[in-house]
Amino acid sequence: MLKAKKRARKIPKFETEDREREFWSAHDSTDYINWKQAQPLKIPNLRPTTRTISIRLPESMIERLKMLANKRDVPYQSLLKMYVADRIEEELHGR
Repeated sequence: MLKAKKRARKIPKFETEDREREFWSAHDSTDYINWKQAQPLKIPNLRPTTRTISIRLPESMIERLKMLANKRDVPYQSLLKMYVADRIEEELHGR
């Protein structure tokens, strides 16, 4: 017996990412997308969503961080992010 082809529904336009998240959490993507025809897509300039946080550090620690960042010729906030990311990976993967 042959399986009938299912016609894909049209994906609605969303006002916000939150509305889109709500929609996809309640709907099956296979009703809207033919995954058998899907092809890989590269998005080289995609940046993760960031959130600003506030953290209190001793002045001496900030100064030492700035010295280290200056040696590497990077902003100290970027160096701090690198340190935090490295430590997270170590903790998660037990290196």
